[in-house]
Amino acid sequence: MNFELKTVSLAQSSRLAVDALLVIVPDAWAGEKSADDPLSLLLRQVTEHGDLEEGTGKYLMCYRPVGFKAARLLLARAGKGSPAEVRKAVTTAMGQLRQPGLRKLGVVLCALDDVAASLFPAMAAVADASYVYTTTKPSAKAASVREVMVAVPAADAVRARFEHASAAVHGVEVAREWANRPANHATPTMLADAAKALARKAGFHCQVLGEKEVEKLGMGAFLAVAQGSAQPLKFVVLHHQGGRKADAPIVLVGKGITFDTGGISIKPAAEMDEMKFDMGGAASVLGTFAALSRLKLPLNVIGLIPACENMPDGRAVKPGDVVTSLSGQTIEVLNTDAEGRLILCDALTYAERFKPRAIIDIATLTGACVIALGAVRSGLFSSDDALAAALQEAGDAALDPCWRMPMDEEYAEGLKSNFADMGNVAGRAAGSVTAAKFLEKFTAKMTWAHLDIAGTAWRGGTNKGATGRPVPLLLQYLATQSAQGADAPARKKSPGRR
Repeated sequence: MNFELKTVSLAQSSRLAVDALLVIVPDAWAGEKSADDPLSLLLRQVTEHGDLEEGTGKYLMCYRPVGFKAARLLLARAGKGSPAEVRKAVTTAMGQLRQPGLRKLGVVLCALDDVAASLFPAMAAVADASYVYTTTKPSAKAASVREVMVAVPAADAVRARFEHASAAVHGVEVAREWANRPANHATPTMLADAAKALARKAGFHCQVLGEKEVEKLGMGAFLAVAQGSAQPLKFVVLHHQGGRKADAPIVLVGKGITFDTGGISIKPAAEMDEMKFDMGGAASVLGTFAALSRLKLPLNVIGLIPACENMPDGRAVKPGDVVTSLSGQTIEVLNTDAEGRLILCDALTYAERFKPRAIIDIATLTGACVIALGAVRSGLFSSDDALAAALQEAGDAALDPCWRMPMDEEYAEGLKSNFADMGNVAGRAAGSVTAAKFLEKFTAKMTWAHLDIAGTAWRGGTNKGATGRPVPLLLQYLATQSAQGADAPARKKSPGRR
């Protein structure tokens, strides 16, 4: 989808040559009293007669209105005009604009007080509502909207925010595409090939390690998960070298289980098809790098994607097996369905070699996080207050929120094992927290945070599909860190109680 930013006054918006015109109107705004342009006249009339109700998401559709070039005009209320209200207004409005002939859409934000803050929610809502998955569904009709003109009072004043919003929307689309693909169309090899293609196009450096290289490194936990699958594992290393060579990078680690049966601890058959989404963390890393390819932030970023399947083959790892991780710590595999943490722990240890200023892993890790936070907020785990605060602020700003969860040391008690340095599970209670405590054991030398996106990476039911989260959060965090410069924030450890 192509977005264009254009300087247009509210009075001029009626002249926009588009198939449909969407005008976002705050409740408190009813048009300039003295203005005689077609839009102002119409707004005064519909407000006076009560045809355009107040309240976020209320709308009025007009067909071939007098004085407008667009065949369809949709007026949509946005409450007080907050970013969240703008997103809701555009989402609702897009539900009314599904005509097959709609190729070019105009979105008018001129009536809003904070146009800059409204760009991303408006553009993201248009893209989300227009998205159609077609890769393995040839009968699906691709989105009809191809071009979106975003009308603002002064384009130059919000150009940087527009470029960020465009990059974020593109990154979300890439993440959704790969997470939505069936597992036989998104194998570890295919995921690695997608990373290499992205790197070639963007000028990134990309390295892909196979089983022999991973075995030579000593990634025993990663190898254990992959050994039950006929599909070979891949370990992807992406480099965005936007800063100085000496600048410490930020490392993003994405869980890439391209299909998760649970292994020997097999999952129930119901909804197991949704386990193609278990590489949502990997997809979000690809999406974030796709966004970086457009923004070109002056920042060093490394993406690590351990990718494999978790299958119940005769060679598969068994409950009770003990494996040796890259860190040298041994792990008793009490449940083979807790495999994500096993591939992540080796990737986290691998990340030490880059001496990162911060490392963030992103994973569809636990059903317990879904129970705790639902589909609204991703779970945020970190013992570093500065990093946790920066991620939470980024999520709030990007309308991709997370919530910081506790990391008290007592939660790690259940990970103790009689036969290894630790077990890979600690029972049902506080399962998302104990999973994070497991990962923490491999990050002692780094400033680290973990995002559990099990509840936010995809939707189920009739609207089943990937969301592309948390690409907006990650890109906002990286943009903020880039603006702050190369010096990492002061590290402040927290006992985890909030």
